[in-house]
Amino acid sequence: MTAPILEMKNISKEFPGVKALKNVNFQVAQGEIHCLVGENGAGKSTLMKILSGVYAHGSYSGDILFNGKIQKFSNTNASEKTGIAIIYQELALIPDMTVYENIFLGHEIRNGFLVNWNETIKRAGEMLKKVKLDVNPATKVKDLGIGKQQLVEIAKALSKDVKLLILDEPTSSLNESDSKNLLTLLRELKNQGVTSIMISHKLKEVIEIADTVTVLRDGETISTLSANEVSENLLIKHMVGREINSIYPTRERKPYQEVVLEVKNLNAYHPSLGRTILKDVSFRLKKGEIIGFAGLIGSGRTELALSIFGNPVGYHLSGDIFINGARKHFSHPKDAIRTGIAYVSEDRKGNGLILIQDVKQNISLANLREIANRGVVNKNIEVQIANQYKNNLSIKTPSVEQKVGNLSGGNQQKVSLGKWLFVRPNILILDEPTRGIDVGAKYEIYTIMTDLVKQGMSIIMISSELPEVLGMSDRIYIVASGKITGELTSAEATQEKIMSLATTN
Repeated sequence: MTAPILEMKNISKEFPGVKALKNVNFQVAQGEIHCLVGENGAGKSTLMKILSGVYAHGSYSGDILFNGKIQKFSNTNASEKTGIAIIYQELALIPDMTVYENIFLGHEIRNGFLVNWNETIKRAGEMLKKVKLDVNPATKVKDLGIGKQQLVEIAKALSKDVKLLILDEPTSSLNESDSKNLLTLLRELKNQGVTSIMISHKLKEVIEIADTVTVLRDGETISTLSANEVSENLLIKHMVGREINSIYPTRERKPYQEVVLEVKNLNAYHPSLGRTILKDVSFRLKKGEIIGFAGLIGSGRTELALSIFGNPVGYHLSGDIFINGARKHFSHPKDAIRTGIAYVSEDRKGNGLILIQDVKQNISLANLREIANRGVVNKNIEVQIANQYKNNLSIKTPSVEQKVGNLSGGNQQKVSLGKWLFVRPNILILDEPTRGIDVGAKYEIYTIMTDLVKQGMSIIMISSELPEVLGMSDRIYIVASGKITGELTSAEATQEKIMSLATTN
């Protein structure tokens, strides 16, 4: 076996009320791609934050050995100087700066006190070639797609002479093509001697790319498996501590009749982009059914959801929306909420939750009117309501007083869902409901969805994961370039048919 570049021995880390890591042992061989998997809250990101110096030496117990030497990183600069770089799910680029400025930000090439911009641009071009990104280094980052921004982040890491590259959910926001390009790049970097650790919930990608996989569960090391030992079922069993034979709960699919929402010839013009983003969109949603919206990133699915949910972005809309047969016009999301529509955003951290507030404050946020008297919130009722949703949705938190920012992604998603269930909607729009959460939490979200439609709720689900669309939907609408290009029943839909319609211009 190749000598280890990294050994983490008996690592333990505590937060108030939570033991995040319990004597974790983790070893990475020189020149391998090592995947780290586990449910949300298993401790993966915490372990990597210790390795990268985010959590300084002294805030945890145990030892880090890098190239055989004990390391005591006081901050991220110390780990970077050793050759360790981390790329987070939320990219750390400055949108209004150029590519070359971002690549060398914080370690500028200087002549004395002055930055040598000519050398910076030249070296940035060399880094871009390494990651196979063909863009002008003078391009502003905000003008690049998310896939290209991810490559700029990797170029930035390579510019620091990285020996160990850590990627935290690198493909969670990428489309299929960009994801494949990134995995190909990791293989090429491996050939150039760069060792990688990748955290991912996408088990098919893990199986495709990993030389070795380590599974964490509840802050402990459960197993380390070589590539030839790994299977999706085995990983799931190790991650959740049980076998999940079918991740999609079985439910009775009825011949739904009652139409609760009908959209006719909806058009949306985006004034700041100067183009039409929805074109003559028409569809129906019936009581008690789940309809899925599939399509590539940028196809217009989220724009459609926001247009229905009171148009908070301010698109210029035309067309008709009918709720239970009555024509409606929503000038604000509060109008949609009062009519029985709720929208769970794809961006739970940016738009769905207030991370510095606690669980109870987030759950009550969209329906304060119900628990307030003359503008004063009844704190006792707020706690009762929050505990009710904590129990009903199996939100794992020490208490409803816990700040949402301290919860795992899956539990944050459940809080976001609880917030909108508290307004008691008839129609629930779920935009990427399982993005960035593990297989166990996905199963719990799917079970909640199944229970809700059994109770008569109707759900619109937008998802970029085709197995999820196929596994949960009664009917599927496919969106491409702002138009609905097809409708398929669950019985006739396949991934191939969906992708064919999704790439129709």
